[in-house]
Amino acid sequence: MQTIAVLLTVYNRKEKTILCLQNLYAQLPINGYEVDVYMTDDESTDGTSEYVAKQFLDVHIIHSKGNLFWNRGMFIAWKTAANNEDYDYYLWLNNDTFIYNDAIIRLLNCSNKFMDKSIIVGTTCAIGNDNIITYGGYKNNIGLLKPINKPQNCDCFNGNVVLFPKYVYKKVGMNDPFFHHALGDFDYGLRAKKIGINSIVASGLIGECDNHETFSTWCNPQMPFFKRWKAFRTPLGQNPEEFFIYEKRHHGLLMAIFHYVTNHVRIIFPWIWSYKN
Repeated sequence: MQTIAVLLTVYNRKEKTILCLQNLYAQLPINGYEVDVYMTDDESTDGTSEYVAKQFLDVHIIHSKGNLFWNRGMFIAWKTAANNEDYDYYLWLNNDTFIYNDAIIRLLNCSNKFMDKSIIVGTTCAIGNDNIITYGGYKNNIGLLKPINKPQNCDCFNGNVVLFPKYVYKKVGMNDPFFHHALGDFDYGLRAKKIGINSIVASGLIGECDNHETFSTWCNPQMPFFKRWKAFRTPLGQNPEEFFIYEKRHHGLLMAIFHYVTNHVRIIFPWIWSYKN
């Protein structure tokens, strides 16, 4: 019997979390696999943990103080799972991502094809519209890859639904908790690539998740300067120091300095850049 740890982090999205878990549990049990679920609750105030504890009795809930955000919440879930057991696989799953009823077995089958030595990335589409690809793997100079009828290599990926075999975990480790919210998923894929671990986009769509992209407050010329500055320096904003480390690590010091400067300029003169309403 092989083991899988499913990892989530949540904050005040009870309805989406419930639907996410319902879709997950609908495909269990999987023959030959034992599945455990670890959920970090970053101090939700909408009763998420209480409901999950009543409806999904075997979910391991880790409580935090509301200062983790996505990447650090996922790190805590992963660390807790790894401390509990030496799992054969770890599965990242966003609580707003609704996987199809064959998603896990398809990810596992894809992993098996690559000898369980690669990261397996799932692609999502907009809810109810498979013509709009929202999250998945990215290829340099191409961008977000559309799923096809066979696996394809990518350079980095969104963390919505990603399978990590034990081999990858032992080589790369966990996501870097230096990053609060974003960048931890892209950073993981690029770190893995540097040491020869491939990231593979599984064939077809794995689930649904609406795109979160909106025009950020920090670079919105319609917002006053003090609001732009405050948003700029939050974990949900551009977070310049974290972005600098990410850029320096993967694109070099000169590129990191260039974007550090230009992003600060953008705070002062946001109307120079094109933007979406």
